[in-house]
Amino acid sequence: MLMRVLAPLAVAIQARVPVLLWGPPGTGKSSSVLALGRALGMPVEVVIASIREPADFAGLPVPDGVFCLNGQQIRSVHLAPPAWAVRLAQAGRGILFLDEISTAPPAVQAALLRVILDRVVGDLSLPPGVAVAAAANPPEQAAGGWDLAAPLANRFCHLTWGLDASAWADGMLRGWPAPEVPRLPEGWETDVPAARALVASFIRARPHLLLQVPREESRAGGAWPSPRTWDMAARLLAACAAAQAEEDVEAILLAGCVGEGPAHEFLRWRRELDLPDPEELLAAPESFQLPPRGDQQYAVLAAVVAAAVREPVKRDRLAAAWRVIDAARQQGGGDIAAWAVGPLAEASSRVGYVAPEARHFRPLLQQAEVK
Repeated sequence: MLMRVLAPLAVAIQARVPVLLWGPPGTGKSSSVLALGRALGMPVEVVIASIREPADFAGLPVPDGVFCLNGQQIRSVHLAPPAWAVRLAQAGRGILFLDEISTAPPAVQAALLRVILDRVVGDLSLPPGVAVAAAANPPEQAAGGWDLAAPLANRFCHLTWGLDASAWADGMLRGWPAPEVPRLPEGWETDVPAARALVASFIRARPHLLLQVPREESRAGGAWPSPRTWDMAARLLAACAAAQAEEDVEAILLAGCVGEGPAHEFLRWRRELDLPDPEELLAAPESFQLPPRGDQQYAVLAAVVAAAVREPVKRDRLAAAWRVIDAARQQGGGDIAAWAVGPLAEASSRVGYVAPEARHFRPLLQQAEVK
């Protein structure tokens, strides 16, 4: 069954950003996650959150033995993970699918916090290849439903599950084909620093959008901007660019992290920036012209530095970035250029590169204790 939200879901899962599907019961959320897992070659472990106890996520205390400390005998315990967590750890990759999460009581929601954010179950750390997805019915449609607590909701990218009647009818007649979704190439995470730089530039221009905790409990259970969700959004922006996903996929994921209003404002701000490609500036640093607006200056220099310090770090790219930063200083952008010096100097130090342009920023580097 082809859903409008299936492509954003696939990108979020491959980017390892926790994602939560909201939709009415009986609309194929669970079966679509299973089909997506098969398409991506990722085993799926389904855990019904509403019938679990907190210990199923925080770990069950199991005695280890007795040890001596300062002359006293102390019994130690470890928090044993459940079988589904062990299977995911042994597989090295997969999808932890938490179904019916909106019917989980508050104590279980609290136990899920570290599972979703840090992928730690009991004393077991799940491998980086494990993604977290969840599904929920709106509280008014769930059996004994609860509003999600704000700390739990703010760990997810929220997607609204939409049912396509035409696609459903075709599936009933012809069968359900394997979903065709965007794929992330190897090494896509090298673009994350540039996306973070862009988001940081936006927040410098719109600082009031960094954190907006909703006052209403029902809205706090959805998407809203915080430092955590903006970082998630940056990761998804990089993933969308790497997967060459369509613009609406990017817009859906961004709104799922920080909410509709902040997402629309960010996308409009990005369109209005009209920035040069950082790779073109690194190839020809002498062509750099300082943009007139402060947010443009910050964004372009942040993008250049992020591209230059991308792993593996190369000296020729560092040298080009230093020339761009120094050109910004000479053209009157000293304050903005000074901000970019720190990460550029740190990357240069790691590879033993000493830039001639660094002498202009030496007092600042000494103040920041960058050698």
